[in-house]
Amino acid sequence: MVDIMTDQQKNKYILAIDHGTSGIKAAIVSTHGQVMDYEYEKTAISFLPDGGAEQDPDDWWQALLKACSRLVANAAVNPKDIVAIAVSSTFSTTVAVDKHGKHLMNALTWMDSRGAPYVKKIVGGFPSIDGYGIFRIMKWIPKTGGGPTLSGKDDIAHVLLIKNEFADVYKNTHMFLPSKDYLNLKLTGNFAASYDSMQLFWVSDIRDIHNISYDEKLISLLDLDPEKLPPMAASTDTLGTVRKDIAETIGISSDVKVVLCSPDHQTACIGSGAVDDFAGHLYIGTSSWIQAVIPFKKTDVFHSIASFPTAIPGKYQSVNEQDMAGGCLSHLFDNILFYDNELKSDQIPDPYAHIDDIAGRVTAGSHNLIFLPWLNGERTPVDDTNLRAGFFNMSKTTTQDHMIRAVMEGVAYNTRWSLKYVERFIKQELTPINFIGGGAQSDVWCQIFADVLNRDIRQVENPRQANARGAAFIASVGLGYITFDDIPHLTKIQKTFYPNPDNRKTYDELYNIFIRLYRKNKSLYRRLNTV
Repeated sequence: MVDIMTDQQKNKYILAIDHGTSGIKAAIVSTHGQVMDYEYEKTAISFLPDGGAEQDPDDWWQALLKACSRLVANAAVNPKDIVAIAVSSTFSTTVAVDKHGKHLMNALTWMDSRGAPYVKKIVGGFPSIDGYGIFRIMKWIPKTGGGPTLSGKDDIAHVLLIKNEFADVYKNTHMFLPSKDYLNLKLTGNFAASYDSMQLFWVSDIRDIHNISYDEKLISLLDLDPEKLPPMAASTDTLGTVRKDIAETIGISSDVKVVLCSPDHQTACIGSGAVDDFAGHLYIGTSSWIQAVIPFKKTDVFHSIASFPTAIPGKYQSVNEQDMAGGCLSHLFDNILFYDNELKSDQIPDPYAHIDDIAGRVTAGSHNLIFLPWLNGERTPVDDTNLRAGFFNMSKTTTQDHMIRAVMEGVAYNTRWSLKYVERFIKQELTPINFIGGGAQSDVWCQIFADVLNRDIRQVENPRQANARGAAFIASVGLGYITFDDIPHLTKIQKTFYPNPDNRKTYDELYNIFIRLYRKNKSLYRRLNTV
């Protein structure tokens, strides 16, 4: 389809919204994936001492309007050529709304673990494996490909928390919406969700990828009110047109379509260009994941890896997520190294060039300094909210430079740990791996991943805009401008990084010590951090 598009079709654009934990990125992307311009607006997050992590949906909405209005006013393209809006947002961030679409409390983000006790009560029992009652969890796995995670960070855990601790909110909730679908509601006034965004509510039967539906027995088992779940449709479906008042505020036409789109995991997959069977991508943002598109449904309950629906018809995605990655660097800068400095990590001009200068001065292995990246517990390949971060083997010769590179290497060790089980899951080696997200801007980090994983790493061009590009691609497919088969050819690779054999021995040894540190200390983490 790409080859036969007319010039008029090529000169159409998508207003793509990439809603992440730290803010809203709005981009204008052509229907064939060229990022024309973008704007960013920061949003705040509140961490509570009992495992809570909340955000105000009003902050998201105001940030979206500000970023989009500035972007359109920049006039990189004629606003009349913008044909659709497509929103990507964080997976497993949950909003309770009333019948008028007003949120009833702060959104519970993907880091909020307060619902864990209620999940454990439902999925526990005897006989038990890793905290799951075998007979209980088997009610989920055949239908959903997995089950509620014990960490309590899924949408369903958020709903159970609200049901048990915020009874008035639950009573007055018209629908529980994933964050993407909340923003779509604000744009159109229409309640709906995509099949993929509802996955972590764990009430969808995905055995037939072409016919996904809610499962009444699972809804009953969780004691939920089914009318509080939104209707579902495909990610490529059009939800409606943008509200006239919103269109005027942003500066676009009121006939612009709003496509349902997908959460960040799925849009990242599409935007990475790795959409063929067994093609893999690595994402490093605040959190991280390494995933592959697969043509079958499968579950590895012991390492929190499962097949989830994608925006691509007939395809699943092997989904896993590490809790903190790039967020570890931000934490190091803002809370340790530069705590008393008014300049924060998000204010450093070209931060990854700055990081590369520092980390590039240190030899592979950071003089045997090892960083454990579990600032907020971990999801994969172990689901353990008690784990915590730290530096191991620090000495009086350790410098700031060693610490920064060690953080980058520690995230890579954790990724290698997860990659082992992802490759076992898909029964083949992932190489090359397309690298996207803010972390992919760092050449040093690209090389670290190539060396630690022992895989070819392909740095996708403009990697920070991968989610926005993926959202635009989904909308372009839905509107008939391209097909999913076109996407690999529309994705540009900036540079490929190959494993350096000189670093093989160093990284193999330090990775093995990294795993041993987890195994030898997990009981201590449990003792220190169990609530």
